[in-house]
Amino acid sequence: MSNINESLNELMDLDGAMGACIVDYMSGMVLGMIGGGVDLELAAAGNSQVVKAKVATMKSLDIKGEIEDMLITLESQLHIIRPTASHEDLFIYLVLDKSKANLALARRKVQSVEKTLEV
Repeated sequence: MSNINESLNELMDLDGAMGACIVDYMSGMVLGMIGGGVDLELAAAGNSQVVKAKVATMKSLDIKGEIEDMLITLESQLHIIRPTASHEDLFIYLVLDKSKANLALARRKVQSVEKTLEV
């Protein structure tokens, strides 16, 4: 099991990692952050709305199951949002430099960190 800081440090070991945070998406509050690439606090608040909207849409469509992750692809960055299964209302947010990152490895690492995260 890893605490928030250990989990964030583990994410920053990825090639291309620019910044990461753990977010309470009900409040938009950042529980921990590291690095940059974007204003992580502002991104956390905005992406909280993205997660809430997706959860509401799934409910409206009667789609069963949980969100594994969401990918936002920008011209020079990749943003991975992964709601945590073991900690309701939290998500991991990772910003990657698109030219340096391996998306498959990053998704696997975020999944691994999510499974061991202890809040």
